[in-house]
Amino acid sequence: MTKNKLAFFVDLKPAVEDFSAAVAHGLSQSPKELPCRFFYDEAGSTLFEKICETEEYYVTRTEKALLSQIAPNIAAIAGPGCSVVEFGTGSSAKIRILLSALDAPAAYIPIDISREHLIATANGVAVDYPDVAVGAVCGDFVGMSALPKEAAIGSGPKLGFFPGSTIGNFEPDAAREFLGRARGVLAPGDGFVVGVDLKKDIERLNAAYNDATGYTAAFNKNVLARIRDELGAAIDIDHYEHVAFYSEEKSRVEMHLRSLTAQEIALGDRVFHLAKDEMIHTENSCKYSADDFKALSEAAGFEHVEVWTDVRNYFSIHYLRAPG
Repeated sequence: MTKNKLAFFVDLKPAVEDFSAAVAHGLSQSPKELPCRFFYDEAGSTLFEKICETEEYYVTRTEKALLSQIAPNIAAIAGPGCSVVEFGTGSSAKIRILLSALDAPAAYIPIDISREHLIATANGVAVDYPDVAVGAVCGDFVGMSALPKEAAIGSGPKLGFFPGSTIGNFEPDAAREFLGRARGVLAPGDGFVVGVDLKKDIERLNAAYNDATGYTAAFNKNVLARIRDELGAAIDIDHYEHVAFYSEEKSRVEMHLRSLTAQEIALGDRVFHLAKDEMIHTENSCKYSADDFKALSEAAGFEHVEVWTDVRNYFSIHYLRAPG
């Protein structure tokens, strides 16, 4: 399939990140860190799909089941003829649940930095929903505060969509800032549907990020494989250990890579030394109570309309409205 299936395609030409420079910057910090966005090459994406199928990782299946249950409620609040703007693109399973429930949706407009994945996802939706005008915007949704003029399709309201508890990868202040910018993409009265993982039993949280199959460990270590393979660094991945735990103090799951021995990572003419047991911080996944996220969304300038949770109170889906 090609982008010719789309009503429009706008390439904002987002800056291509210098992987080597970003890795060097992260390893220069104290404590050392590597951004979680580097997990997702082809191998990392495949591993994440496997994580979502594990018994321990409840997030994806719980959100999908909840969304299927409450999608008619979302449709009733959103009203007919809305244009759905998705911040990021995943497997497209969730957007299909939403589009199927909405009353005569006018358009679907995903925003993503990954051009090829964006076009493939948008085209797939365009084929399966021929009555929906599907466009795509290649850009960094995190920093976006307005849509290009091509996205003005139909006369109905817009409905933002941000599933997957991706909001948890932001620290709370950054999450509030992102929500504030997202509000700029929407007009007064437009809705915004956000999936948020909830605080829960610590053992359950720790298990979700330490699955018995080892997929999360391999996913975490994949960033080291990328540094080795793409940047030519001599790294023995077996000399690192996956560490993940829930911090009650910070209300987040943290992922790290522990150095099992004193070793070094050489990048060009720079050498980064790691002591035995030194950690490289790779990801945070912040957890909220329903009231916590309500307060955060209101601090970002949204009206909090509704929240739904699954029967176990593991996951929540929030409906926000841009005021005015």
